[in-house]
Amino acid sequence: MEKEYFSKHDPAILAVLRRSTVGIAGAGGLGSNAAISLARSGVGRLIIADFDVVEPSNLNRQQYFIEQVGRPKVEALHENLRRINPFVEYEMHHKRIHAGNVAALFSAAAVLIEALDEAEMKRMLIETWISLFPKKPVIAASGLAGVGLTGKIHVKQSGSLYVCGDEETQLRPGISPMAPRVGIVANMQANLALELLIEGEAAGG
Repeated sequence: MEKEYFSKHDPAILAVLRRSTVGIAGAGGLGSNAAISLARSGVGRLIIADFDVVEPSNLNRQQYFIEQVGRPKVEALHENLRRINPFVEYEMHHKRIHAGNVAALFSAAAVLIEALDEAEMKRMLIETWISLFPKKPVIAASGLAGVGLTGKIHVKQSGSLYVCGDEETQLRPGISPMAPRVGIVANMQANLALELLIEGEAAGG
């Protein structure tokens, strides 16, 4: 079944992806969507960390189901990923990410996807990662609220930091992001991770 699962993939590209590891910090709208795309693409190992649990308000944009409400996100996401592609190694951590455990959680990753909600957490993760692993890419997200404005969504690079989104739209209190734009940005992050792995730009440490 594993051979058939990936039978339509380019063999040379698949070989690169199967031996690659991607880290995902956060398992919400960005993280859960990116994880599923990377799993379907054949990345060999995914390391995912999140401390949160599934809430009803998550279901409008995150890759969970009603019966999973109340469960840790990493536990529920692991279950869903295994149903989609059991031929990937999943390393799940039900932990809050902080500067002191970034290396322990994600050092094996060639690329890190930042998928956190809070601005301070995002800043901490990016700064810590770049300090620890200056040659390894970190793919962040900024500006994914609202609907439409698809043409404004882009990728911006500054050294080993890549930012996906429009870098403009802000969330209003009490209003959650909408599934289409969250999905677009999450899949841009996943697509960029694949590109970096395939091009070999993620090989440094």
